Amino acid sequence: MYSEDDFIQLSALQHYLFCERQCYLIHREMIWQDNLFTAEGNVMHERADEQKLSRSGPDIKTETALYICSRTLGLAGKADVVEFHKEGNSWIPFPVEYKRGKPKENRCDEVQLCAQALCLEEMLSVSVKQGAFFYGKTRRRVYVDFDDILRDLTKDICEKVHLLLKQEKASAPIYSKEKCDACSLKACCIPQICGKSAIKYIDEIMGEK
Repeated sequence: MYSEDDFIQLSALQHYLFCERQCYLIHREMIWQDNLFTAEGNVMHERADEQKLSRSGPDIKTETALYICSRTLGLAGKADVVEFHKEGNSWIPFPVEYKRGKPKENRCDEVQLCAQALCLEEMLSVSVKQGAFFYGKTRRRVYVDFDDILRDLTKDICEKVHLLLKQEKASAPIYSKEKCDACSLKACCIPQICGKSAIKYIDEIMGEK
């Protein structure tokens, strides 16, 4: 069991799977900057409130910006939307996460959503078998089953993030054009410089001219 002082944010899991250095800078060094992509993501999260009206009914109750946590995993954060579906005499939580883009090739989004399910299971003593994403680009839901493989992966990533954030400093960056150029922390991280010697960087710049 983790104490509240050791809780990590749910978003740290996705940040870790995207880039370990980004995760460290955000969640250990508390560095954050917005860019176009993060701003669009913020708008998507704000629109989640619309779901409270559009998806509520006699068999579905919807809560937005719901605070959830897990002492077992040392996690805490807010779920965009949690629908409670009536099954017999019970209300079963169904987490829904809003994303600005489209489904990703890796499982970073799925891990974040599964972590929400694990928190809800621990808090409410229920089984959460499925959740969904709503992606801004495709304008549709993508359903996710919380099978044993995804659950184990999520728990493993939680442990790795806890270990990462105990380190005294961030690891050196590994520049990836696709990832780094889209990252809002590029100006803080300066991966093209920090990942190599200054002399080598200057030589490369001069060679391009």
